Parts: sequence; structure tokens; C-alpha cells
Amino acid sequence: MTRSFLDLLYDQAPRSAFDEVVAAAERSGASEAELAELRREYDVATRLRELIARQRAREAELTALYDTASDLTAIRDVDDILAAIVRRARQLLNADMTYLSLNDEAEGASYMKVTDGALTPEFKELRLPLGTGLLGLVAQAGAPYFTPDYQSDERFVHRGYIDEAVAGERIRAILGVPLVVDGQVIGALLAVHRTVRPFPPAEVSLLTSFAAHAAVALQNARLFAELDEANRTMTEHTAAVDSAARAHDRLTDLLLHGGGVAEVAEVLSDELSGRLAVHDPGGDLIAGEAATGDWDQAVADSVTSGRSVRVGNSYVVAALAGTEHVATLVLHDAAGPLALAERRTLERGAMVTALVLLFARTVSETENRLGGELLSDLFDGKAGDDALRQRARRQNVVLQPPLAVAVAATEGIDRYAAVRALARLAGDAHGLVGEYHGTVVLLVRADAPLALGQEVRSALERAGGSATVGAAAASPDDLRSAYDEARRCLDTLLTLGRSGQVSDPAGLGLARLLLGDNGPDELAGFLDSTLGPVLAYDAARGTELVATLEAWFATGGRLKETGARLHVHPNTVSQRLARIGELLGADWRDPARGLDLQLALRVHRLRS
Repeated sequence: MTRSFLDLLYDQAPRSAFDEVVAAAERSGASEAELAELRREYDVATRLRELIARQRAREAELTALYDTASDLTAIRDVDDILAAIVRRARQLLNADMTYLSLNDEAEGASYMKVTDGALTPEFKELRLPLGTGLLGLVAQAGAPYFTPDYQSDERFVHRGYIDEAVAGERIRAILGVPLVVDGQVIGALLAVHRTVRPFPPAEVSLLTSFAAHAAVALQNARLFAELDEANRTMTEHTAAVDSAARAHDRLTDLLLHGGGVAEVAEVLSDELSGRLAVHDPGGDLIAGEAATGDWDQAVADSVTSGRSVRVGNSYVVAALAGTEHVATLVLHDAAGPLALAERRTLERGAMVTALVLLFARTVSETENRLGGELLSDLFDGKAGDDALRQRARRQNVVLQPPLAVAVAATEGIDRYAAVRALARLAGDAHGLVGEYHGTVVLLVRADAPLALGQEVRSALERAGGSATVGAAAASPDDLRSAYDEARRCLDTLLTLGRSGQVSDPAGLGLARLLLGDNGPDELAGFLDSTLGPVLAYDAARGTELVATLEAWFATGGRLKETGARLHVHPNTVSQRLARIGELLGADWRDPARGLDLQLALRVHRLRS
């Protein structure tokens, strides 16, 4: 049974099925009138078939364009959108390959952004100078171009490496349309066939529509990027403001509750996500975690500008009290570059550090002044006992035995810094420290003066200096005598040339009474005039005349006992004494000279 043209249209039959209807009528012997009517119906049916095919193709195009437009609102990733556009354009145009390029104005070239259907990796990396090849011409001129056979088309500027890439892809027919954003050509969209063929206007129109969508996608991507950047900036700014406010509150609370530099370093390390070091102007670490580096120039720049200075991944800011540089803050190992608000937080931390240091200095100076005044009054007796004891109690000073006094002469550290270094010792023992008559004096409860002197020396060494210390036990009723005793020990050590050592009265014996008011030069002169020849003889020949002289005086001038002490024969002792007589003169055994010699021997032993 022969099917009707209507059935064939409904079933979307191929053109050959329509032809078969007419051929079957002819074979069946239909009349001319019947054949004429059948051919008229055939013409109408085939036209309807072509119209329906075009309509379906148009619907497919519109659906693809609609889907692409939907993607623009659903997909934020521009690469995903462009890949979808290129893929759909290839499907609808039945192209062998489609690709999209973007212009690089700085280089004057257009480069491949997305490809679909490419055979070679080299083609995906191709860059065409603007005006070169069909793509370069479209990207430069901003108008559609197509060619049924690119390799033989002389309208385009051919380059060897471009033609090789085209040949590698076996490309023949090419259609290209521009991508335009805000009136500016930013690239091109192209469809190619690997056979020679023309491009009808409908395909040019369709690819142009896809190019318009691609341009919208790129424009949206740019706007989204700007929006994301603005949102990110706003978020970062909000976070920075919140962090700055939190840091401000914590630093203010720290000041109100008497926090120190270590607490400032902790707050800034937390809020700025890094490690903070606080150094004094000399570079020594005060608080925080030390960092290595050369900050000298950065510190100088910060002192001049009053702002933080970036050095690599670190930030340096000077803490200033007026024009005085009191400390340096170094933020290192931070999580990333600091925003402006974070740098202001660091600078605010430097101001708080300066305030904390100034406050501590003021308190220390006040305590030192009050302590020094009380020390002076206690040693000088300028106020009555009751008044002194009341003042001492107000300063938490205990004047009950056992008491000890340490008097220190310092080197490498000024007396103000030395007083600060001993403040903890004084506070822990409920005592006093201050400057008195050019020395640093510590008065505390202690039952071992020599041990106290050694603590004083160690504390001053930790502070970066050195000290010679004299110490003595003290009575609450006669502190001045204790100071004088300790001072004589100090002066004696300095006279003996024993700088950096510690002694109490027992360690120096009679020498502290005889040498306290003399200097090293006078002591050296005394030794030279009394024992000089013997000392020189021993030094030149390695003999033991000085030891023999000491043993002879110690045994009361008895030869046998002297020899036994020295482990030598008495005759050897006699020979040595004769040599001493030659060096010192025959009257060296006289009682007057003997006393001088014994004292000189004692001083020599103390100096050694």
C-alpha cells in the first residue's frame, strides 16, 4: 500500500520516499491527470518538508542559544562558558572544529583560548599576529570573513608556521566572526571544515549570535571579577577594621591594667598573625621572639617617617617618645603582606610600647630617687630614727637584722642602668638600691655579705656591664659604719688592681685599712721600692727568693723550719738569704725594714 505524502511528512521520511510515491503511480499506469495532481502534491510536500527541516534547524539553533544564555546566568567560570559556546557552535554548524581566540593588545597578536575538535596540540598553542591569516584579520578588522578553501585563498596574509598548523589540522573551509565588547574587538570565534565548502548566510548569522553570547560571557566575567574583587576587598577591609578595633581594645586594656612590653608583643603577634620582636635602640631583645636581619636602614627610615617600613616579608617600626627612639618593633614570619589597617595597628602598637617604656622609666626613676634619698638619709643620719623607719616601711623596706651592704663600682654600664639591674634583688629582699657617693649601693636583709656581693656582680654582668664589689655586714643602728667598711673593701680591691672581683673584710684583712685611700700607682711604687729587686730577680731567673722570704718571716727567722717549709736544705736557705741581702742591702733584717717587707709581701700575694 502506497503511503501518502502527509504520512511521509509526519514520519520525517527522507526525500527518496517522496520520489518513490510518484514512481509507484507511474508504474501502476495512473492517468496523466492523476499524475499531474500527484506531482503538484509532491511539490507542495517537498516544500513543506524543506520548510519543516529549516524550522527544526532554527529551533535547534534557538534552543542552543537559549541554553547558552541560561549558562551565562548559571555559570560563573568564564572558561566553562566559552567551552560550552564553542562546543555547541560546532554541533549546530556540523563543523569539524571550532575555536575562540582572544587578543593580546600588548603583543599585537590573537591567541587560542578555547578549541573543540582540534587534532594537534600545536594548534591549541597558536598565536597569530593581528592582520595575519583569516583569524588575525577578523580579530583586527572586527568583521566576519570566510573562505571555502583557506590554503588557496590569496586574500589573506599567509605565514609559514600558520599554514603548517592549518595543514596539520587538514583545515580547508574557515568562517570567522569577531568578539566585540563595548565597541572594542577582543577576539574571534571560528568554525572550520576539513573539506572545501561554502558558508551560507544562515551559518554566518548563527556563528555571529554565538560570538555575541561569548562576548557577553567575557563581559560578565569581567564584571563578576570586579564584583568579586570589590567584595573581597570589602571583606578584607571589614576584617582588618575588626582586627584593628580588637587590637585597639586589647592594647588599651593592657595600658589600663599596667601591662608590659611582653604583653604588647603578644597582642600584636596574635592580631597580625606573625611573630613580633621588641628590641632596644641598641638592638638587644626586650620581649617577643627574636628575628635575624639587618634593620638599621629601616629603623632610620621609620624614625624619620614615623611609619612602619617593609623589609622583605618583615615590617619594622620605631617606637618614639617625642623625638627619642626608645624601642624597635619587628614583625616577622607573618601569614602574608599586611593591609593598611594592619600596618596602622602595628604602628599603634609601637606607640603603646613607647608609653609602656616611658611609664616604666618614670616609675623606676621615682623609685630610684626615693630609694637613693632614703639610702642617703640612712647613711648620713639626716633624719631621726623614727622618721627614717616610717619612710622605710612606706617603701616596703625591712631594717631588721641580718643586714648587709654591697657597694659596687661599675664599668660598661651607667649607674642608672645598674640601679635598675639591682632593683629586683632589692625588691625580693625588701631592701634598697640607689646611687651614693658615685657608687651603686644595695642594702638588703642577708646573712652572707660575700654571697650578696657575688649576686650583685652577676646581676650587673647580665645587664651588660662588669662590677667590682665590696660587701659588709650591717647593723640597723649603725648603717654608715657598714657602708664605710664595704667601701674600704671596694677601694682596696681597686687599689690592688683586682677589678671585677668581690670581697668582704675577711677576704682582705689588714690591707683594706692600709690601702683604702691609696691608688694603684702608689701601691705599685711601694712594691717596687720595697721588693722590686727581688721580684725582678725571680722574674728573670725563675728563682723562688720571694717564697723564701715569706717562709723565713713566717718561721720567725729559723733556717731549719724555713727549709722544711720549702722542702729544701737549710744551706740552700742560707744561700738564698745571702742573695736577698745582696739585692736589698744588709739592713733588710732590721725590724723597721722587716715590717715593710712583710707588708709588701702580703700586698704582693693579694695582688697575685
